[in-house]
Parts: sequence; C-alpha cells; structure tokens
Amino acid sequence: MAGKIDHIDRRILAAIQRDGGMSQRELAERVGLSQNACWRRLRNLEAQGIIAGRRTKLDRVALGKKLVVFTMLRTRRHSIEWLSTFRNHVTSIPDIVDFYRIGGDYDYMIKIVTDDMTSFDRVYQQLIGKIELDAVTSYFAMEAILEDRPIPL
Repeated sequence: MAGKIDHIDRRILAAIQRDGGMSQRELAERVGLSQNACWRRLRNLEAQGIIAGRRTKLDRVALGKKLVVFTMLRTRRHSIEWLSTFRNHVTSIPDIVDFYRIGGDYDYMIKIVTDDMTSFDRVYQQLIGKIELDAVTSYFAMEAILEDRPIPL
C-alpha cells in the first residue's frame, strides 16, 4: 500500500515517467536534491510499491508492429477454474499487451499489438482455439492520438 508522498516525490515520479533512462545525477539535479537524498527517496518509493519497475519504451511502428486492435470478449462461464485457465491462455499469447476484466456488455478487453491483419488473424485463432467464448468483437485503431500517457500526479 502506498504511503504519503510529498511534492518532491511527485516531482521525482513525474520526471522518471517522462524519462526513466536519465542518470541518478540528472534526476537529482532536475528535482533539486543531492544524489544521496534522491537515491533514498527512489528506494523508499520502490519499497512502498509506488515505483513498480522500470522499462524502456520502444517505438512499435519502427519495430513493424503497425496494427493495434482492441478486442472485447464475452463469456457465459465465470467459475474460478475457468477464469484461471482463461487468464493463463490469454497471457501466453505474446501479442496481447493489455488484458482487463471490465463491466458492461462485455466481460474482458484485450489490446493486441501486432504486425498486420494476417498476424492479427493468427492471434485471433490462438485466442479462440482453446477457450470457449460467447462473443468476440474487435476494433482496429486507425491512429494513436494519445498512447502511454504518464499517470497524472
């Protein structure tokens, strides 16, 4: 559970969301702290679970991943056993990058990032191949207007 964070922690978090690759010295200078004080605050934010990891953002288009698909799924099954099997199946498909249980007309939403329509069809066949689903509806993104926006602090 997250503890209290102050305005300096918020500045640190805002800075690393925008550029997680900067050195600790650069971060400390940007937020107005010594390197040691900045390091202690980073470790504290990690210990609280506020910083949940670090990664490098890749340009999906430069890597040939030009198609983004949001797929809505509905099922008639809701047992714990089925859900466990379903989660394991969905998370085993590498092109599925986000997976949510949602409320409304559908039960789940997944985000698929893949090369093209042929690659999407392969993912679709994998998805429906082992799990019984009631409805599957896909929406194809035409343009990413806002993607991977930093969390507002």
